[in-house]
Amino acid sequence: MPQPLSWYPEELAWHTNLNRKILRKSPQLEKFHHFLVSETECGNISRQEAVSMIPPLLLNIQPHHKILDMCAAPGSKTAQLIEMLHADMSIPFPEGFVIANDVDNKRCYLLVHQAKRLNSPCIMVINHDASSIPNIQLNKNGKKEILFYDRILCDVPCSGDGTLRKNIDIWKKWSTHNSLQLHGLQLRIATRGAEQLAEGGRMVYSTCSLNPIENEAVISSLLEKSEGALELADVSSELPGLKRLPGITKWKVMTKDGNWFEDWKEVPPSRHTQIRPTMFPLKDEQKLKALHLERCFRILPHHQNTGGFFIAVLIKKSPMPWNKRQPKVQNKLPQKTGDLMPVDAEQHPLESEGPIMQDAKDGETSVTESVENKKDGVCGPPPSKKMKLFGYKEDPFVFLPEDDPLFPPIQNFYALDPSFPKMNLLTRTQEGKKRQVYMVSKEIRDVLLNNSEKLKVINTGIKVWCRNNDGDGCAFRLAQEGIYTLHPFISARTIKAGIEDIKILLTEENPFLSRFSNESRSQLNGMAMGSIVLKYEPDQSKQDTHQCSVLLCGWLGKTSLRAFVPKNERLHYLRMMGLEVFKAKRKEENLEGQLEAASLDTSGQVLEEIEFECKTKNINQLPTIREDELNGQHEKILEAGTVENLSSTDKDENTKNMQSKSNVDIMEKKD
Repeated sequence: MPQPLSWYPEELAWHTNLNRKILRKSPQLEKFHHFLVSETECGNISRQEAVSMIPPLLLNIQPHHKILDMCAAPGSKTAQLIEMLHADMSIPFPEGFVIANDVDNKRCYLLVHQAKRLNSPCIMVINHDASSIPNIQLNKNGKKEILFYDRILCDVPCSGDGTLRKNIDIWKKWSTHNSLQLHGLQLRIATRGAEQLAEGGRMVYSTCSLNPIENEAVISSLLEKSEGALELADVSSELPGLKRLPGITKWKVMTKDGNWFEDWKEVPPSRHTQIRPTMFPLKDEQKLKALHLERCFRILPHHQNTGGFFIAVLIKKSPMPWNKRQPKVQNKLPQKTGDLMPVDAEQHPLESEGPIMQDAKDGETSVTESVENKKDGVCGPPPSKKMKLFGYKEDPFVFLPEDDPLFPPIQNFYALDPSFPKMNLLTRTQEGKKRQVYMVSKEIRDVLLNNSEKLKVINTGIKVWCRNNDGDGCAFRLAQEGIYTLHPFISARTIKAGIEDIKILLTEENPFLSRFSNESRSQLNGMAMGSIVLKYEPDQSKQDTHQCSVLLCGWLGKTSLRAFVPKNERLHYLRMMGLEVFKAKRKEENLEGQLEAASLDTSGQVLEEIEFECKTKNINQLPTIREDELNGQHEKILEAGTVENLSSTDKDENTKNMQSKSNVDIMEKKD
């Protein structure tokens, strides 16, 4: 039976001792397996290694925090950050946001897939070398100022030797040379994170390695060169119930030949390119004691049946010594907000860091660059003298201008509240018909408008409207992904439905209006055909009924009413209402094959998230998911194997959920 993790707050994380093979093949567990796959796909459960859940918890995130995830792919920790940001579901647009970065372009699309499950307008995915992420500028009182993050997650690339229990390859490929190669990169990433951290902010450095060269050596070197600007936080009282060991203060450095060195002075000159002074502990006992390396903590695999992990929590007390002269703010800003945001996302080979480092250098010093070349707020192409790197180009992020004729019909049809932030609407096409309309928070909009020339944005925004090809009613119908964000602003075309009406909508493809209750039909009388919102409010006096509010996007025809809800979300709502619609897999082998073929349609292979979670980042090549799929450009109808003729018309189901190779499957429940 699944059991809650004792150290995870509010029993929101559960685990089972079933391995992957048993979970997938056992007929007795088929229903449970189906539940995991379905709920994971629609974002209500995240499956990951238990210790990987710890770093986001130690960030103590609040809804107003500006958060950077430096090495975010495959996205399990990013999903946790988004959930914490939206802890108060009554606030559709929290003041904070999450910027998730990864150096590997292909892994960025896996990250997008993970993040989009949670339907947040406050997430942006970018593609940069974490050791040289460019400074982001924000508009503050007519001036451009550098963004400093309140929280930074620095889960750096590592050798992954802490995963030796589940990762068989570690036993064959492990070498001390791995940590020697990664130490420099890890220190550069941690240093860049510290530079971008706000004073009083918190940064969590973590690895799934047990090697001190990748852990305490990096933290020790970072603290030493910060000259008191950073300090290790004592988090021993946080997450009670979590078994851990304090960080170590003494270690040696070993070469791949088996030679040990206790001090940098012992290293022969021929080894100086491989072994660096920052890999050794401080010899001065007073300085070493002042670092408080014991405040780091280590988790060993046998402590609580998990992988090995290292975590350090850093607090920034003052600017870094080399950054004490604050950059000048820029006085000139466009008087009119722009609507065109062409953002390039060039792909960088992992083996070559030169161009990436140079690009970041330009980004760091670009605070004082003039933006006079922007006319009417339209962000133009990068300066001609700036080298253009090769690679594919993302579709532009085009904000709707004030006088765009597309919006007034939408506003009138849905009777949007005057407070609706229409300036936050964008599309992904510069020419031709706009097929999808997306929405971002005003903070993400600010980031896009002021950083288009140097940020390689892969994806942002939540889909709120899709073009309707039927020619009835408004030209744009509501999208289920964004309904919880949009609903507070919609005054018209909302129907209060009973639980039986909701069940009919979720289990039948095109039910006739006569199938619904008299109360629902009376609300539909006289209403024009087109997109509507169906809202279920629980009856608090009837505790035996479904007690959660439900919002569904529907389509009202002449004689029928249908729901535009993805298959897995339908199954989720039905479960919440006490209906477990399930058929044994062996009775549906043909349909299972069709669904599997559809899930492999264009991505080429099934994505396995947890397999990549603790492997060395920047090494594995992941399959590419096409951008148009992730942005909902294709709307493919798939028949569900659990509900007869049930279609998924609002979200692509092309990516099939993976199963963990770990002996411990972790499920994180969404509140």
